[in-house]
Amino acid sequence: MRRPWLTLLRDRRGVSAVEFAMLAPVMVAFYFGLSELCQGYMAQKRVGHVASIIADLISQDEAVSSGEIADIFTVGATVLKPFSSTTLAQRVSSVTVDSSGVARVDWSRGSGMTARAAASTVTLPSGLVGNGESVIMSEVTYDYDSPVDYMMPGLTRFSQTHYLRPRRVDRITFE
Repeated sequence: MRRPWLTLLRDRRGVSAVEFAMLAPVMVAFYFGLSELCQGYMAQKRVGHVASIIADLISQDEAVSSGEIADIFTVGATVLKPFSSTTLAQRVSSVTVDSSGVARVDWSRGSGMTARAAASTVTLPSGLVGNGESVIMSEVTYDYDSPVDYMMPGLTRFSQTHYLRPRRVDRITFE
């Protein structure tokens, strides 16, 4: 009666299969978690690129029109690919700091985001521009929904604000 149990305890065949069966679910969970984290990170980086590109394209002009801004917002949605652009919201504003140091909006346009009212005040990072100078401010938000929902259940909102000075003129006008 003792001999079959001793034989079973000493038998080492199949140990690797048992260890693999115990580790496989953990490894699969790590794989899906890491892939979800990488997708979220890539979406966040794309949002930063969209904000940067919008400010860059506007800051190269002397004057912009509604059609040009709509085209630039389309470029922003294209940069976001392969992610869906349905929850992408974009806004670009020209902001000038007056002689008393108050930053006021000259003009603003948005796509999926309400444009800022003309002459409304905004807060700029300190030291960004001096009195009498202007800056292009682009703001982008994106609601990322992970396809796996393992580590990031529900929506994660990414937002980015980018500032660039006009390159060819002191202040970019809206026509």
